[in-house]
Amino acid sequence: MKKIIFISSGGGHLEELLQLKPIFNECDYTIISEKTATTAFLKKRYPKVYYLLYGTMDHLLPYLLIFPINILISLFLFLKIRPDAIVTTGTHTAVPMCYIAHFFKKKFVFIETMANISSPTKAGRMVYKIADKFVVQWESMKEFYPGAEYWGIVF
Repeated sequence: MKKIIFISSGGGHLEELLQLKPIFNECDYTIISEKTATTAFLKKRYPKVYYLLYGTMDHLLPYLLIFPINILISLFLFLKIRPDAIVTTGTHTAVPMCYIAHFFKKKFVFIETMANISSPTKAGRMVYKIADKFVVQWESMKEFYPGAEYWGIVF
């Protein structure tokens, strides 16, 4: 059975990620998200959950301290779990894990958020060229990601 890390930030990105729940039973999965009051439920509902530190670029100075720590935590978790693949709905929380997977020659799938219809996300732009599979939820997003696969809305 393949080991897969499902990773995203909290909020809407996590909601989109959890729409993939039907495929969880087909793999040995781990969920990784940011630790916030709104993600605490994950530990109660899923057997393997890990958290990264919460940070937002809206508060740049703390974020500049948190982001490098999250890179180290991501590397530690990657080496601990030893996944075969990574699946993410973004955002910045998942970017380090994508680069770590790429470095270790593991596959990763990036699903661009449904919230963006006419502009790419920063995270999407950062990983598009190295993603093994890049998925968009709106046909219009293929303008920005011509090699992406359009799957429609994950909800």
